[in-house]
Amino acid sequence: MTKKQKRHIIAISGTVLFMLLVFLLLWFVYMRAVVPEEQEGIEIAFGEVEEAGGYMAEQSEAVPMPEPVTAAPETSSAPSDNDLLTQEDEEALALRKEQEQKERERKAAEAAEKQRQREEQARLEAERKAREAAEAAERAKQAEAIAKANAMGSLFGNTGNNTGSGDSQGSGQKGNPVGHGSVGGNSWSLAGRGIKGSLPLPNNTFKQEGRVIVEIRVNAAGQVISATHKGGTVSDKQTIQLALDAARKAKFTEGDHDQIGTITYNFKFN
Repeated sequence: MTKKQKRHIIAISGTVLFMLLVFLLLWFVYMRAVVPEEQEGIEIAFGEVEEAGGYMAEQSEAVPMPEPVTAAPETSSAPSDNDLLTQEDEEALALRKEQEQKERERKAAEAAEKQRQREEQARLEAERKAREAAEAAERAKQAEAIAKANAMGSLFGNTGNNTGSGDSQGSGQKGNPVGHGSVGGNSWSLAGRGIKGSLPLPNNTFKQEGRVIVEIRVNAAGQVISATHKGGTVSDKQTIQLALDAARKAKFTEGDHDQIGTITYNFKFN
């Protein structure tokens, strides 16, 4: 055993012995002490309670304590789950509204296009009926003129050819005074005039089947000075242009002044 360890043991033993002696001393002193009996006193009031309190009253006066400061809750700059959900809901709602608006616009455009097609069909149908009525009225007028001419011829004993210089088949190709004729499904109408040669036909490079009606203006010399599209069932611009180009090449018999007539072309694929 080293000296240091011996000194440590001696110090501990001394400390324990000292504490034991102190304990015994206090024990004997307490046991021998006489506790005096307390005598009852008489309470005497000296004025107000605060004044009678003396020094102890001043010491017992309550000192106001400062109110505890409640720390403000820390606000986090990061978005919470509720904020993210709200933002996603707003984006989804905006996207749905945009899609609904596009769908309404698409349906409105389709409805407008269908309405335009119906109006175009109604217009074409009205033009067809008006044209057929005009052609029927023109034919009736021409038939009446022919009947009058025949009646006048019979008065003078002349039963001449009612078709003028045209052929016996009534094709209206040579100075037909009736003023109309047809060739291969295509027809023309110009009151009081016949066509010279044959009716010019359009180029066969057309792209759509159907009928094209061309209004022509013919001068006194029988030349077509203008041709415009007046209707029909063809909507292809190239096909319509072929009909206009062919109509401008037509030649008619002479007259006294400019006249307006029609040439109708029927396009059919072979």
